[in-house]
Amino acid sequence: MKKLLKKIYKAVYPPIQRRTLQPVIEALELNRMLLAKLMIRRMLDDGSNATLRLSEFRAFSQAGEDGIIQYLISRVPIERDVFVEFGVEDYSQSNTRFLMMNNNWGGVVIDADEANINHIRRTSLYWSGELTAVKAFINRDNINELIKSGGVSGDIGLLSVDIDGNDYWVWERINVVSPRIVVCEYNNLFGPKEAVTIPYSPDFVRTRAHYSRLYFGASLKALCTLAEKKGYDFVGCDSFGTNAFFVRKDVAGKVPVVTCEQGYVKNKVRESQDSKGRLTFVSGDDRIKLIQDMPVIDVITGKQKLIKDLVLA
Repeated sequence: MKKLLKKIYKAVYPPIQRRTLQPVIEALELNRMLLAKLMIRRMLDDGSNATLRLSEFRAFSQAGEDGIIQYLISRVPIERDVFVEFGVEDYSQSNTRFLMMNNNWGGVVIDADEANINHIRRTSLYWSGELTAVKAFINRDNINELIKSGGVSGDIGLLSVDIDGNDYWVWERINVVSPRIVVCEYNNLFGPKEAVTIPYSPDFVRTRAHYSRLYFGASLKALCTLAEKKGYDFVGCDSFGTNAFFVRKDVAGKVPVVTCEQGYVKNKVRESQDSKGRLTFVSGDDRIKLIQDMPVIDVITGKQKLIKDLVLA
């Protein structure tokens, strides 16, 4: 989803024009920050009446994740203001940038594109705070070393997982950090009932796996199943139907817990493409038909099945 939005942006605003617009972009970012601070103040004033869903707002996140994260850190005791986020692209749209700018957090961000990492290192964020940008293609065998290479380990505030592919398998393997809050993208097309993920492939790339770009990631139930094994409670999804939020059980006392079925949100984004990379605007249940013959793994039984055999309703 983020790649699609950036593709459109680059088409509308070529490099020279973007440089000319830099002062305008900075002013807009300042405006976002000020509006976000007002939203935070209102949320804090609401106190116990605030809810995860009603706390949503977007400053730099893809949807309402910035507000949800502020809601969570106001209720979850955080001892180390440290984050790890991967799949950040150029960090202009991410789940931790507002944490860094508004709450003075620091941490590690990882992306496979060297241009993205170089861009991050050139921004003022890189010298004005404790941010480490690591270039790497993530898989479940290298993720712990990559996080450690950024100087992070142990108890941290937040982990954000969004790699459009092996998200389940990578989160399953992470043990070098113990985040109090976890944000993980899920594939809403797999529905709320089936605990499935794509089969693990160390070189999985969403755009190559299936031309539609709809075959990736894990179902919400698969992530909830994994979260339970790792000692986390599921506390909800953003209203866009993109990310799921989990809180470590030992610090989750003030955050309401929901079931997978209660918290599931169906995404209505029409981002499917044809074999030539053109948007097709397929919507609703017709989206799943495009990938119905692709395999998935049931994380509870370990068995492989086809998407067309899933119980999605």
